[in-house]
Amino acid sequence: MKQTRIKGVLAPVITPFRQDLTPDGKRFAAHCKWLLEQGVGGLAIFGTTSEANSLSVDERIVLFDELLAAGIPPARLMPGTGCSALTDSVRLTRHVVAGGAAGVLMLPPFYYKGVPEEGVYRNYAEIVERVGDQRLAIYLYHIPQVSQVLIPISLISRLISAYPTAIAGIKDSSGAPANLRALLDAFAGTGFDVFPGSELLLLEGLRHGGAGCITATGNVNPGAIVRLYDNWRTADADAMQAGLDAVRRAIQAFPMIPALKATLARCTGDDAWSRVRPPLVELSASEQVQLAGVLDALDFTMPGIAALA
Repeated sequence: MKQTRIKGVLAPVITPFRQDLTPDGKRFAAHCKWLLEQGVGGLAIFGTTSEANSLSVDERIVLFDELLAAGIPPARLMPGTGCSALTDSVRLTRHVVAGGAAGVLMLPPFYYKGVPEEGVYRNYAEIVERVGDQRLAIYLYHIPQVSQVLIPISLISRLISAYPTAIAGIKDSSGAPANLRALLDAFAGTGFDVFPGSELLLLEGLRHGGAGCITATGNVNPGAIVRLYDNWRTADADAMQAGLDAVRRAIQAFPMIPALKATLARCTGDDAWSRVRPPLVELSASEQVQLAGVLDALDFTMPGIAALA
């Protein structure tokens, strides 16, 4: 039986690490609970912001199981399961689908560059066939500036035609408004859900049929982003979008993942949140001061986060 589709604002949850750089399941679950309390529609764990490609498949499986044990509803989870190795993608996808995840966010195979569209199609097709589960709902993950692999409309159409129940939507992290609009126009009314990969395009997407957004800053500013999603038809929508833009641009002026972790560490008073796994590096002390100053000038807060530290 298919899960109900996830809509709205999804957070690609940042992954906390202990001092020995092992993933910290307790802090991870606490942050997920806070995000759900803030009204997010779902948790896109193991995305780019989660440092997922610095985690092994085994580590991701353990973290997923720890979330379920902590009471996180699997129907609110959209784990990232796209790996360079086909068999890793199959194993991880099979595990989370069996665990009840509402969908999976799937990168194309990203190591080899310049591969033909046929190769990307075969990769996704093999995963669908090998997982072999009617509950499978794949959200394609288009982030060409990182993966260097395109997911064009022609490929999406072919996948939907071959696997209409398994291909559910796309996260478009290209950052290109024209690409987002082309996707929304191409798949309007088809049931294929299009999520921009940043709240910078949330209002634009919603006005043209988008399903919400999957955004890194959903980790620290979820309530405000959810308010726009809930009220995008109101007269205040453009002003709300401008407020979101200011916070997003303040954070993305720094390396995004270390900046999000520094923000969470500051707001919780828990310095452990600032840890990143190599090859990423934490913000310097001066960068932390600069970021805090900009956010303070915006009156930025994370309501209720200290209680979960």
